[in-house]
Amino acid sequence: MLIHGEQEPSEKAEELINELRFISSEGYLLKPEDIRYAIKSIAEGHDTSIKDLFLNNIPVSSKKRFIIPKTDTQRQYIEAIRNYDIVIGIGPAGTGKTYLAMAMAINALLKKQASRIVLARPAVEAGERLGFLPGDMHDKINPYLRPLYDALFDMIEAEKAGKFIERGIIEIAPLAFMRGRTLNDSFIILDEAQNTTSEQMKMYLTRLGFNSKTVITGDITQIDLPIGKASGLVEADKILSDISGIKVVYFSERDVVRHKLVQEIIRAYEKYEKRNAEDSKSN
Repeated sequence: MLIHGEQEPSEKAEELINELRFISSEGYLLKPEDIRYAIKSIAEGHDTSIKDLFLNNIPVSSKKRFIIPKTDTQRQYIEAIRNYDIVIGIGPAGTGKTYLAMAMAINALLKKQASRIVLARPAVEAGERLGFLPGDMHDKINPYLRPLYDALFDMIEAEKAGKFIERGIIEIAPLAFMRGRTLNDSFIILDEAQNTTSEQMKMYLTRLGFNSKTVITGDITQIDLPIGKASGLVEADKILSDISGIKVVYFSERDVVRHKLVQEIIRAYEKYEKRNAEDSKSN
């Protein structure tokens, strides 16, 4: 193998190729996007070991033998979930906040570190409009919980996941169903937390029981609450920041792991919103 170019970038290229070879020799299946993320990370000057990302994998029960972090922030997020009982992940869509939390929850279940998984999501229209939807309560709330089912079925075979749900080992429910409960020996995920009210967030945080862990995820740029209603996630980020047992991990558009155009879309919207905010101030 010959690498031509200036010394520093050539050395980085050699190091990357050697790491990719090592990863492949360990039996990990490298995908084109994995290599693209690796090159992008180095090009942006991030001091990230691709080998460390791959070896920091999460075994889950599916045809995909493991889930791996794609960026250094995702790696920090996984480590935070391992080391803290309450982790808050804040960032744009597509950064893997919920997906990685789900992988960690399934892994904890498989390792018997938790006896059940509880997945919760606020139904922001759980008032009049929800009442007009057809079907029983399950039919009404199911559309709000669909993204959690999608992540679950991507990691566990549908038949096995169905049995877990039937037996109550995995529970997927709207946030309102958490009131009055104490969740022991559980791994709990609150998704779309930017759409919780202050009261709902406080209620949720106080459900945590013994030997339990919770991950709270949300995108504070996508708040769907009525105008004038404070987001429980935004408040929690401010109120809980000084508590040593709670870890907040912030994702950015650099951590988006969906289609490559998603990053460009997020970046374009951020520029647009920033420009509008500056124009409003000047006027």
